Amino acid sequence: MDLIAQLEAEQVSALAKNIPDFKAGDTLRVGFKVTEGTRTRVQNYEGVCISRKNGAGIAGSFTVRKISFGEGVERVFPLHSTNIDTIEVIRRGRVRRSKLYYLRARRGKSARIAEQTNYRAPKAQENA
Repeated sequence: MDLIAQLEAEQVSALAKNIPDFKAGDTLRVGFKVTEGTRTRVQNYEGVCISRKNGAGIAGSFTVRKISFGEGVERVFPLHSTNIDTIEVIRRGRVRRSKLYYLRARRGKSARIAEQTNYRAPKAQENA
Protein backbone atom coordinates (compact mmCIF):
# COMPACT_ATOMS: atom_id res chain seq x y z
CA MET A 1 0.00 0.00 0.00
CA ASP A 2 1.50 3.34 -0.94
CA LEU A 3 1.90 6.19 1.51
CA ILE A 4 -1.05 8.28 0.31
CA ALA A 5 -3.48 5.35 0.50
CA GLN A 6 -2.18 4.49 3.97
CA LEU A 7 -2.68 8.06 5.25
CA GLU A 8 -6.15 8.13 3.71
CA ALA A 9 -7.07 4.84 5.41
CA GLU A 10 -5.90 6.24 8.77
CA GLN A 11 -8.04 9.36 8.30
CA VAL A 12 -11.14 7.30 7.41
CA SER A 13 -10.67 4.99 10.41
CA ALA A 14 -10.17 7.99 12.73
CA LEU A 15 -13.59 9.35 11.69
CA ALA A 16 -15.23 6.03 12.65
CA LYS A 17 -18.41 6.78 10.68
CA ASN A 18 -20.99 4.07 10.04
CA ILE A 19 -21.59 4.34 6.30
CA PRO A 20 -23.95 1.77 4.80
CA ASP A 21 -23.31 -0.01 1.51
CA PHE A 22 -25.16 1.95 -1.18
CA LYS A 23 -24.78 2.72 -4.85
CA ALA A 24 -26.42 4.78 -7.58
CA GLY A 25 -30.13 4.00 -7.86
CA ASP A 26 -30.70 3.54 -4.14
CA THR A 27 -33.12 5.79 -2.30
CA LEU A 28 -31.35 7.40 0.65
CA ARG A 29 -32.34 9.46 3.66
CA VAL A 30 -29.42 11.66 4.67
CA GLY A 31 -29.61 13.33 8.08
CA PHE A 32 -27.69 16.57 7.61
CA LYS A 33 -26.80 18.88 10.51
CA VAL A 34 -28.13 22.40 9.87
CA THR A 35 -26.96 25.34 11.98
CA GLU A 36 -29.43 28.17 12.46
CA GLY A 37 -27.94 30.85 14.62
CA THR A 38 -26.70 29.11 17.76
CA ARG A 39 -28.90 26.03 17.42
CA THR A 40 -28.16 22.93 15.36
CA ARG A 41 -30.71 20.40 14.19
CA VAL A 42 -30.78 17.39 11.89
CA GLN A 43 -32.67 17.88 8.63
CA ASN A 44 -33.46 14.81 6.53
CA TYR A 45 -32.87 14.93 2.78
CA GLU A 46 -34.49 11.98 1.02
CA GLY A 47 -34.00 11.16 -2.63
CA VAL A 48 -32.35 8.92 -5.21
CA CYS A 49 -28.58 8.61 -5.26
CA ILE A 50 -27.62 9.41 -8.86
CA SER A 51 -23.84 9.17 -8.51
CA ARG A 52 -20.92 8.31 -6.27
CA LYS A 53 -17.46 9.77 -6.79
CA ASN A 54 -14.02 8.76 -5.48
CA GLY A 55 -15.24 5.53 -3.84
CA ALA A 56 -15.13 5.12 -0.08
CA GLY A 57 -11.96 7.20 0.37
CA ILE A 58 -11.69 10.42 2.33
CA ALA A 59 -12.51 12.48 -0.79
CA GLY A 60 -15.62 10.42 -1.62
CA SER A 61 -18.92 12.13 -2.33
CA PHE A 62 -22.39 11.23 -3.54
CA THR A 63 -25.20 13.14 -5.24
CA VAL A 64 -28.82 12.81 -4.12
CA ARG A 65 -31.69 14.00 -6.31
CA LYS A 66 -35.25 14.63 -5.18
CA ILE A 67 -38.33 16.37 -6.52
CA SER A 68 -39.38 19.26 -4.30
CA PHE A 69 -42.60 21.10 -5.17
CA GLY A 70 -42.40 19.86 -8.76
CA GLU A 71 -38.80 21.01 -9.23
CA GLY A 72 -35.79 18.69 -9.34
CA VAL A 73 -33.23 19.44 -6.62
CA GLU A 74 -29.79 17.86 -6.36
CA ARG A 75 -27.35 18.01 -3.51
CA VAL A 76 -23.78 16.74 -3.30
CA PHE A 77 -22.72 15.37 0.08
CA PRO A 78 -19.12 14.58 1.08
CA LEU A 79 -19.12 10.97 2.25
CA HIS A 80 -17.11 11.55 5.42
CA SER A 81 -18.46 15.00 6.31
CA THR A 82 -18.83 15.85 9.99
CA ASN A 83 -22.13 17.54 9.12
CA ILE A 84 -23.72 14.24 8.09
CA ASP A 85 -25.47 12.65 11.06
CA THR A 86 -26.87 9.51 9.42
CA ILE A 87 -27.17 7.85 6.03
CA GLU A 88 -30.06 5.42 5.77
CA VAL A 89 -30.90 3.27 2.75
CA ILE A 90 -34.68 3.31 2.21
CA ARG A 91 -34.83 1.07 -0.86
CA ARG A 92 -32.36 -0.56 -3.22
CA GLY A 93 -32.66 0.28 -6.91
CA ARG A 94 -31.94 -2.09 -9.79
CA VAL A 95 -29.90 -0.08 -12.29
CA ARG A 96 -27.29 -0.87 -14.93
CA ARG A 97 -25.34 2.38 -14.80
CA SER A 98 -23.07 3.94 -12.21
CA LYS A 99 -24.18 7.49 -13.02
CA LEU A 100 -27.89 8.18 -13.45
CA TYR A 101 -27.68 11.65 -14.97
CA TYR A 102 -30.36 10.70 -17.51
CA LEU A 103 -32.95 11.05 -14.70
CA ARG A 104 -32.53 14.84 -14.94
CA ALA A 105 -34.39 14.86 -18.26
CA ARG A 106 -37.19 12.56 -17.10
CA ARG A 107 -40.41 13.21 -15.20
CA GLY A 108 -43.10 11.02 -13.69
CA LYS A 109 -43.30 7.33 -14.50
CA SER A 110 -40.29 7.30 -16.83
CA ALA A 111 -38.09 8.46 -13.94
CA ARG A 112 -38.96 5.46 -11.77
CA ILE A 113 -36.33 2.92 -10.78
CA ALA A 114 -37.21 -0.74 -10.23
CA GLU A 115 -36.58 -2.06 -6.72
CA GLN A 116 -33.97 -4.73 -6.11
CA THR A 117 -35.52 -7.35 -3.85
CA ASN A 118 -32.67 -9.88 -3.67
CA TYR A 119 -29.97 -7.64 -2.14
CA ARG A 120 -27.21 -9.32 -0.13
CA ALA A 121 -24.54 -7.38 1.76
CA PRO A 122 -20.92 -7.83 0.67
CA LYS A 123 -18.93 -10.50 2.54
CA ALA A 124 -16.66 -7.94 4.25
CA GLN A 125 -19.63 -6.24 5.94
CA GLU A 126 -21.42 -9.45 6.98
CA ASN A 127 -18.54 -10.45 9.27
CA ALA A 128 -18.00 -7.00 10.76
